[in-house]
Amino acid sequence: MSIIRAEDVSIRYLTGDFKSIGLKEYVLRRLKGNYKVTEFWADRHVSFTLEKGDMLGIIGTNGAGKSTLLKAISGIMVPTEGTMEVQGSIAALLELSSGFDGDLTVRENTYLRGAMLGYTRKFMDEMYDPIIAFAELQEFQDRPFKQLSSGMKSRLAFSIACLVDPDILILDEVLSVGDGAFRKKSGDKMKEILSRGITGILVSHSVGQVREMCNKILWLDHGRQILFTDQVDLALDAYEEFLATKHLPGSMEDIRQYAAAFALRRKKEQEKKEKKKVRELEKVLESKEDEAAVQAAVAILRRSRPDLLAESPEGTQP
Repeated sequence: MSIIRAEDVSIRYLTGDFKSIGLKEYVLRRLKGNYKVTEFWADRHVSFTLEKGDMLGIIGTNGAGKSTLLKAISGIMVPTEGTMEVQGSIAALLELSSGFDGDLTVRENTYLRGAMLGYTRKFMDEMYDPIIAFAELQEFQDRPFKQLSSGMKSRLAFSIACLVDPDILILDEVLSVGDGAFRKKSGDKMKEILSRGITGILVSHSVGQVREMCNKILWLDHGRQILFTDQVDLALDAYEEFLATKHLPGSMEDIRQYAAAFALRRKKEQEKKEKKKVRELEKVLESKEDEAAVQAAVAILRRSRPDLLAESPEGTQP
C-alpha cells in the first residue's frame, strides 16, 4: 500500500477575492464595477507515489511550487484539483521558526513543539534528554528561544522531528543549515531513520545532498511537473545541465540528452583540473632542488590524488 499518493494535484491561489480584501473593500469594488479575482496556480497536474521507506527529493528553482506541494502533503492546504492521499503520522519541518515561541525557554518550546506534533507529555519526558543532546543545546535549556542563533533553532527543530516517531518526515531546506559537523550528523540521522522504514521527503537546493540521500526524484518548474522517476542520477544530471543552460527539457529524450551533456561537461572539467595539477607539479619540480622537489610533489599528490601514491610500485617509498 502506498504511503503517499498524489493524483493530478493542482493548487490555486486567489488574489483580490473576498477573504483577502475584506467586506468593505469588496462592497466598494463591486459598486465601482472593478472587482476582480486573479488566479495563480502554484502547482499544476502533479502526480507521484511513495512507498514505505522511500526518500523523495523534490528539486526545482525558486518559485517551482515545492513548498506549496509540501503544505498539501502535510494537510495544511487542500488541493484545488486532484487528490492527495497520505497514510500515517507526519512530522513536517517546513519553516524552522514555526511552532516556537520566542519568549519561552528552549525546554518549554521542546514540549510545545512535541504537543503540536501530537505526542503525550509522558513520551516527551522520555525523549527530552535525547532531543536536547542531539541538538547540542544542553547549556541553553533554560534560555529564551529568541536568544538562540538560527542554526541552534534549526538543530532543535530537526532533533524534535527526528527523535520522535513519525511515519513520514518532511524536510524543507532543513539539512542545509547549521555547521558542517551538524549537517553530517543530521544526514547520518536521516539515513538511520530511513533504514527503519520511515518515508521521507527532502526539498533542497543542494544537488549533492539529494543525490546521496534520495531514491526518487520529483522535478518541478513554475508549478509544472517535469519528471518523477527513480532514476536519481539521470534526473539530477539533467537538472544540473538545466541549471547551467537555463533551458528546460521538453521530453524524456531531452532529459537523457541533458544528462549525457552534463556527464561530458563534468568529464571535461575533471580533465581541466587534472591538467592544472600536472602544471603545478611541473613548476614545483623545476623550481627546487631534487629532494625538496620530490617532497613537495609528494605533498601535493597526498592532498589532491592520494590514490596515485597508493598505486606506487611495491618496495618504493613515495
